[in-house]
Formats: sequence, C-alpha cells, structure tokens
Amino acid sequence: FLLTSQFHIVVHFFTEKVTVGTSSLCPLCTMSFQQQKDKWQARRIMVTQAQLPKIHFNCPHLILKQILSIFQPCTEVLFIDIFHEYNQTLTPVLLEMVHSLQGTTNLEDISAILIKDAVYNAVGLAAYELFDSVDFDHWFKNQLLAELQVSHNRYKPIRRRVIWLIGQWISVKFKSDLRPMLYEAICNLLQDQDLVVNDFEFRTDQFLPYLESMFTLLFQLLQEVTECDTKMHVLHVLSCVNERVSIQIRPYVGCLVQYLPLLWKQSEEHNMLRCAILTTLIHLVQGLGAESKNLYPFLLPIIQLSTDVSQPPHVYLLEDGLELWLVTLENSPCLTPELLRIFQNMSALLGESFTNKISEFFSFLLSGVFTYAIDLCRSFCELLKDITTEGQVQALKVVENVLKVNPVLGPQMFQPLLPSVFRGIIDGERYPMLMSTYLGVIGRVLLQNTSFFSLLLNQMACESGQELDQILGNMIEMWVDRMDNITQPERRKLSALALISLLPSLNSVIQDKFCGIIHVTLESLYDVMTEDPETGTYKDCLLLSHFEEPKVTEDEEPPTEQDKRKKLVSFRWKSFKEIQISWIAGLR
Repeated sequence: FLLTSQFHIVVHFFTEKVTVGTSSLCPLCTMSFQQQKDKWQARRIMVTQAQLPKIHFNCPHLILKQILSIFQPCTEVLFIDIFHEYNQTLTPVLLEMVHSLQGTTNLEDISAILIKDAVYNAVGLAAYELFDSVDFDHWFKNQLLAELQVSHNRYKPIRRRVIWLIGQWISVKFKSDLRPMLYEAICNLLQDQDLVVNDFEFRTDQFLPYLESMFTLLFQLLQEVTECDTKMHVLHVLSCVNERVSIQIRPYVGCLVQYLPLLWKQSEEHNMLRCAILTTLIHLVQGLGAESKNLYPFLLPIIQLSTDVSQPPHVYLLEDGLELWLVTLENSPCLTPELLRIFQNMSALLGESFTNKISEFFSFLLSGVFTYAIDLCRSFCELLKDITTEGQVQALKVVENVLKVNPVLGPQMFQPLLPSVFRGIIDGERYPMLMSTYLGVIGRVLLQNTSFFSLLLNQMACESGQELDQILGNMIEMWVDRMDNITQPERRKLSALALISLLPSLNSVIQDKFCGIIHVTLESLYDVMTEDPETGTYKDCLLLSHFEEPKVTEDEEPPTEQDKRKKLVSFRWKSFKEIQISWIAGLR
C-alpha cells in the first residue's frame, strides 16, 4: 500500500505541473483568481521551507514555472528509480491508469487532460521497464494516432505529450512499417505553429517522401518561435534530419541558408544558440559537399570568430567551431585566400581536439602555398616537447602529409624539426608507433628529396661530431632492425622503397648493409603482393591506377573533396616490384 501511495504521489505531482509555452495552454489562465491564489500560497510555503534561490513571489505563473524547473527533473528521476525497484508492484497500477484513459478526453475538463498528460509522461519515462507489458504498436494505431488528430486548442498538451511519448518508445518498441503513418501525422502537426517538436529516430528510405514538407515546416517553425531554447531544439531536429539524408537535403536548404546569417546576428548575446547554429552548419556543409563554397561569405567569418582564442565567445564556440572548420576543409574544392587566412588561428590552437585533423586537411590543400610555414613549424617544435608519445605521432603525421604533398618545399618547411626525428631513429626510440612514424618521415625525405637528405645527413654528422658514413651506417642498421615496429603495409612499403633507393650508391657502408636491406625489402614485398584470381599472377595491392574509379553503392556516401585529394596524392605510388627490379638491375 505504501509503495502504491508513493507512486500516486509522484504521478499526482506530475498532474499539478503546468505546460509552459503560451498562456493559452496554462491551466492557471482557466482558474479563478481565488484558485490561483490558493495554489500560489501552497507553493510559496514549499519554496520558503526549501530556501530556494530568489523567486518572483508576486507572480503566481512565474513561481510555478521556477518551482517546476527545479523539482520536476528530480521527481522524474525519483519516479524512474521507484518504478525500476518495484516494477512488479507498480506496473499493474500504471497499466490500469492507461486503460482507464482510453479514448479522447473531455475538452472542458482541464484536470482530466492534465491527468492523462501525467500518465502518458509516466509511461514514457518507464518505457524500458514496460517493454514486455505494453503492446505499443497496437496502442499507437488504435489510440495515440487518433489523439494526434484532435485539433482543438485545449487538446494541445495531449498532442505534445503523445508525440513526446512516441519519441520515447520509437527506439524501444516500434515497428518499422508504422513509421510512414507517424511521418504523415507529424507533417500535419508541424502546421500547428505552437507545437513542440521532439527528436525521433527514422529510416532514411521511409522518410524521403516526406523530406520536403517536413523540412519546410520545420523551417517555418524556426522562424515563428521566439524563445531561444525552442529555436535551439528546432535547429537540433533540422540537424538530425540533415545528417540522416545527407546530400539529398540540397534542393531544400536554400531558405535555411538565407535565414541563418540573420539568426546568427540576432543571437549575439546567446552563445548556446550560436552553438546550435554551428552544429546546423556542420551538417549543412556535409550535405552540400563542394557546393558549400557558396556559403563562404557567411561561413568563414563565423569559423574565424569561433576559433580565435583572443575573442571571449571562443569559450563557448571553440569546439563546434573547430569541427565546422574541419568539415569545411574536408569539402573545400580548393584553397581560397579567405580560407587560408583562418589558418593564422592554428598556432594558438595546436593540441585542441580536431586541430591535428585540420592540419592534416591543410597539408593536402597547401600544395605549394606555405604562407604560415614558419609559424606552424615553430608551434610544432614547441608542441612536440610537451605532449605524449601519442600526441607526437599525430603531429608528425601532419609533417609526413606535407612531405607527401610537396616533396621539394615540405622538407624546407620543417627543417628545424627533422634533426630531432633523425636523432630519434639513431637513438632507437622505444615506442613502436612513434618509431614507425619517425621512419615514415625520414623515409619520405630520402625517397622523394635525395639532395635534402644529404644535407640533413651532413648536419647530423656535424652536430654529433661523427663521420658521415658512421651516421649513415647507424641509421640503416637501426632502420633494418626496427622494420618489425612498422605494422601498416603502406608504411612498410615506404620504408623498403626508401632503403632500396640507397642500393645504386657505391658507398661501402651501404654495400655492407646490402643483405639486410634486401631481406626487409623482400618481406615487405610479400606483405603487399596479392594474387589476381583472373590471371593467376601477383600484383601490388597498394598500386593505384588512374583508370580505377571507386565504386560507390547507394548506401555509401560519395567521396568528399578530401578523399579525392588523398587519391590524387596516392597516384604517385609506383609498383613495388617494378621499382625493385629497376634498382637491382642498375647494380649490375
């Protein structure tokens, strides 16, 4: 009996809550002044006893809103805990309440409407506990769907609660073939300008027929609502839709793209709303792909502001701003002066989330444009002193990408950093992943810019006071010994190609290491050679051809501009077997 009473107390509290949003929905507005005063006095005592923060005691409506904002989340958690602990006792009680509320409720009975709202709230909160006890599909078709179609203004709290309830259950127990019915109902509900929209899961193929109308209505709702929190929620739903349908959103985003600059300007004092706008832009850029370049006049100043640590708003906007910067670079067809200018923020940001990825994208875009090379190199040198080995690996991958994109200017750009990498190889770095990265960086210099490698070798000999041949021999010996640290086939191929490129030299040190070089080269060759089932011959599985276009299925995302740039750089690879044969033939 006690537990049942507790349950009724919790549900009773829910029935006393006010649906906040417009005055027309507030039960206080339908009460007499004396009723409002009585309820206000009761809650004033509660507030005084609880010693809550400053409350507007002269306004009954505001005091109820403030009390609810404090107590309702706590009460919901209490309800969930009680229901979980005493599931067998309380489930029949709640189900009995549900059965007693079948059919539409008397529109004149505000109390009955609020009770139904509270019971539906309880069923939504306890969705996982009621999985085996409620046939939600049947309930949706025979009860909830009909309630969503009641258009009377006084039934608005129930429509809101029902759509929230469906959102709670859709990931718990809801048949896929019922979703089109739900989408049609939501399209009708979105025409109600004061409806609260809740996020829900959906399957893209089922949702596409409703995409245009849904997106248009959501955009209209975004324009019509005035509360900051509501705008944030609508933007979140728009972002979810955009994320799910990807490039298929393109025909419908024109109106949103035109509205967002105005909304950004209006939200100057609301940084959380600006965070929601940034998230929306992230999904917009991903959906538009290379066409996102048309957004640059609005997009790039936002990224500039969000990632500038000298600007106060960066405290709120930095993380989302960095992610927006990342996807903008990923989908940029070319490097514009305006896009490059944002890179001046990078030096102060190294070490933040996403910045290594952003640097990676820039390394592919900077094919010959090294405006900020000195600042970036200086920042990397400082960064490598104070970060973990995992962080060093990520930073050096950016260096390696620059060397890959521009073999001539890349080594000059990072000249102050390369001696420490070379020294790490000579000293036999113990961390395998870092050693593998060291070998990748020096391997690219050796393979793609022999003259610069010779200068680097001379510099290391002068700094250490050793003979050049001794430094070279120590490097080759350590390289051969640590080849097993390299696990990725493409990195093993790179190191083998770099080592075998030394063989045509008449240097006695290199000739003494001939057997070791050939041994690790053959091992790497076996790793990358695969048999062609059609011809029965072996070929280099890492070799790309200009005639090979990636096949994209309907379920896969089309390649981004960054994917295309990576493939273009990868065309510089040559057949491992052909290179081996040509170099070894040159020794004869």
